[in-house]
Formats: sequence, C-alpha cells, structure tokens
Amino acid sequence: MAHEFLWYIPNTVEPGHRGDDTTTGWGTLDFSTELALATEAHGWGGALLGTGWGRPDTFTVATALAARTTTFKPLVAIRPGYWQPAHFASAAATLDRLSGGRLLVNIVSGLDNAAAYGDGQTDQARRYDRTREFLQLVRRLWTEEDVTFQGDFFRVEGSTVRPRPYGAEQGRTPRLYFGGASAAAERVSAAEADVQLFWGEPLDGVAERIARLRELTNEVERPHAPLEFGLRITTLVRETSEEAWRDAEAKVAAMAEKQGADSTFTAQRRRAVGQQRLHDLAGRGEVLDTCLYTTPGRFGGGGAGTTWLVGSADEVAAALRAYADLGVTHFVLSDTPYRSEIARVGDALLPLLREPAPVG
Repeated sequence: MAHEFLWYIPNTVEPGHRGDDTTTGWGTLDFSTELALATEAHGWGGALLGTGWGRPDTFTVATALAARTTTFKPLVAIRPGYWQPAHFASAAATLDRLSGGRLLVNIVSGLDNAAAYGDGQTDQARRYDRTREFLQLVRRLWTEEDVTFQGDFFRVEGSTVRPRPYGAEQGRTPRLYFGGASAAAERVSAAEADVQLFWGEPLDGVAERIARLRELTNEVERPHAPLEFGLRITTLVRETSEEAWRDAEAKVAAMAEKQGADSTFTAQRRRAVGQQRLHDLAGRGEVLDTCLYTTPGRFGGGGAGTTWLVGSADEVAAALRAYADLGVTHFVLSDTPYRSEIARVGDALLPLLREPAPVG
C-alpha cells in the first residue's frame, strides 16, 4: 500500500501559530500559496488545512490553493455542525472535479465555538451520532442519484449532486479522514471513515487502537474498503541528534515562558479524550519509545504539538517506520517555522521514508 506524506498549513488570521516567527504576509493567499508550492517542490503530497471559527474558511482557501498548484492535495478540515451534508457534498464534489481528484477531507466532530455559527448540539454522544449520519448521507450523495433520506439529524428528498466527484464513474470519491479517541468516535471511524488519524502516541498505544478499530470494523459490519490509519505529529529534524535535542529543549523553554497566555486553550483541549491521552503520557517519562518527546504538552502544546518526534533524519525516519510497521500509511507532519521546515524536513526525511526499509 502506498504511503501518503502531507504537511500542515495553519490557516489562521493571526501570526505566531505554534511559535512560527513569520509576520510579513501571514494569512494572505500569497503566503499560503508559497507554502503549498513548497510542499510540491519538496516531496509532500499536500497539506492539512486547519479549521475553526474565527479562522479563514477552509474550502475557500483550498479552492484558491488548488487553482495555483498542480499536484498539491488539500486535506480540508470540516465540521458537520457547520455544514449541511447536501451542501458539503456538492461543494466537495465540485472542488474535487475541478482539481482533478486532489481533494482530501478531514471530518472534525470536536467542539468549537459552536454557538457562533448556530450549532446547538453539544452532547458528545449525539455529536458522533450526527457525524455518522452525515458521512452516510454524503457518501450516498456522491454515488447515487435522486437520494431521499430521513434520519435523526438530516433529511433530503430527490437530491442529486452535480457534478460528481472526479472519477466517480469508476467508484472513486474523496478520501475521508477522521480523528477522535473516545468509544463513540471509534465506532464512527470503524463504520464510515476511510482513514483514522492518531495523534502522536507511543507505539504501544497506537498498536492497541489499531487492533481495537479492526475488531470494530467487523462488529459494525463496515460496508466500505478496509479502514486505513494515519499519524498527525510534529517532527523536529536536524542534522544530528544533539542539535535536534538542543533546539527542542530551547523551544520548550520558550513555551514555558509564555504558558499562562495559552492556559484557557490548553484546558479546553484537555477535555477531549484523545488530548487527555497525550497529556497523560508525560507521566510515563519525558522521552518514550526512541525519540517521542512528551514535555511540550506540559507547556501549552495541543494536538499535534503535544508530542514531538525529535532527532536526526535517520532517527525520526526509523521512528516513523515503526508506526508504518503497525499499519500506519498516512503521515501528516509539521514543525515551525512552517515555511523553512517544509524544505528541511521534506528534503532530509522523505527520501529515507520512501526507500526500502533497511534489512537486519
């Protein structure tokens, strides 16, 4: 199975995301295009575009970037509470058709500033029920005509999406990525996602979750192709291990100095099951497996910034190959400053990951 290597474009209005020191041009189309073109030039398949209320609309940004690139695949994060499924299915199919099949979709069910855009569904279990229904309906709208559907959350009558996604005639649709570590989230993923994304947990935690999700796909009688797995993590890569750890510790020291400013955000993220799993890792040690650094999570790191893989290109490549040996085939990597690290990590790391694994 071919592996997918994606980067991350922060997609925020204000500069300074995860310590990125870029100020000139941040948040402009020219800057985001520069990042997207750099992913093409340095071996990446595309990039995840972050979502959240108060940030640029991901579909608008993705459409603009697709028009300015040739191979770049936008992994567009979207929320079912923000979109109606028929509206989303049409927008996604249109972008996918116009871009020649380059659209990837990341479904996000976690709470955002939901009241700001009128999403009144705050109960976690019901949110995941809604997400499952959303995905079921979207798949039908991409593949069937004259769809009539009456669910607990959504309803359409005689609905046909035009144009179809690129390659729909051969059964292709945009790939659906999904995250979440709660029991409710895992059942949605097992039933309806194409790719389950994990945060940067140690190998034993990822192995446990892959085994459980594979069992769940049988339990929920999954009707789709086998579920695939992905890893979203920060990768701090330098020429030597000593240089990498020196820079990692300096970054964490800077985070510790400004921790108070991000305390509300961190507290909110910790309520999520997957985020809490990451923060709990620090109790097992500062460095887990070979080079998984847990300390950033103590000082405001959230999501993919909670744990980092730190080391030389050879060391980080070996760590990522260990995840691949468990069945992970999609990798969404990043470090800051985003612009310079696209080139550094892409040039140093990706050729190693695309080589045959060393024997012995």
